[in-house]
Amino acid sequence: MGIRGKVRNIYQRQYLKKGPRIVVIGGGTGLSVLLRGLKEYTSNLTAIVSVADDGGSSGRLRGQLGVLPPGDLRNCLVALADTEPAMESLFNYRFTAGEELAGHSLGNLLLVALADLTGSFETALREAGKVLAIRGKVVPATYTDLVLGAELEDGSIIMGQSFIAQTEKRIKKVFLEPALCEPASEALAAIREAEAIVLGPGSLYTSVIPNLLIPGMVEEIKKARGLKIYVCNVMTQVGETRDYTAGAHLEALYNHSEPSFVDYMIVNNKKVPPAYLAKYALEGAKPVEIDQEKMAKMSVRLIQTPLSQENDYIRHDSLKLASLILKLLLEKREE
Repeated sequence: MGIRGKVRNIYQRQYLKKGPRIVVIGGGTGLSVLLRGLKEYTSNLTAIVSVADDGGSSGRLRGQLGVLPPGDLRNCLVALADTEPAMESLFNYRFTAGEELAGHSLGNLLLVALADLTGSFETALREAGKVLAIRGKVVPATYTDLVLGAELEDGSIIMGQSFIAQTEKRIKKVFLEPALCEPASEALAAIREAEAIVLGPGSLYTSVIPNLLIPGMVEEIKKARGLKIYVCNVMTQVGETRDYTAGAHLEALYNHSEPSFVDYMIVNNKKVPPAYLAKYALEGAKPVEIDQEKMAKMSVRLIQTPLSQENDYIRHDSLKLASLILKLLLEKREE
């Protein structure tokens, strides 16, 4: 890197250090997408990540070693990385051979190894953050080993995030076992200091809501002075939110927390191309519809704007979404 590049990097780091304090809460791919956009505006970011995952590499490591599921935490670390692409590729590398290694992500194994070496997962995340030169920090919602459960509308109970995500029956509510788990102290501290607290995007019942079930989390969010924003998913999800409207998403969020604790709800209104509609229809998914009449009766300021983009899947455009959140923050500062 030449002198100009080094100067530019120093200037950028100083600029980002002055950015707003933003907390994002959730898990899965949606949270990573949002972080990739926000890190272009500020390095004062805290990702509070759900730790209910029990599938794939994370689930195997959790079952065999009794550690926190590292997958979503790793994804957020990589999303916030300000390092060479080769390092990101290394953390995301997934083994394809070997009876014990196949399916494992190298980043997951590194996090577990760091936790063993340092004596805590908290220190492991900090050290991994240094390796990746992340813009912000990543913390679990809790350090408690917990299981996500769901009560379905027919009265049956399912235990385990991976099983809940696959059910085709409608979900009545989700819950944690043990119910009395402690929120991470650094998560609560970040919420208190935040200028904005963003929920989602991400799987409603298995990534976003589990964080709100941890005792003290909703109370801390409600007390916080920061702007509370919920980012609704672009598409419905079979197994969780089949045929859910925007209003149904918010209603489920409120049913698991407290009514009216969100200031703004952001919903995409960009039309999905027919080819993608057909692809998602095969899975029983479709764009989230905005039910104007229902939303008008709910205590939230609704923002409808085109935010989706098409790659292999329909996702939020990370930069457009981040820009909108920064715009809301600036408007609040000027009030």
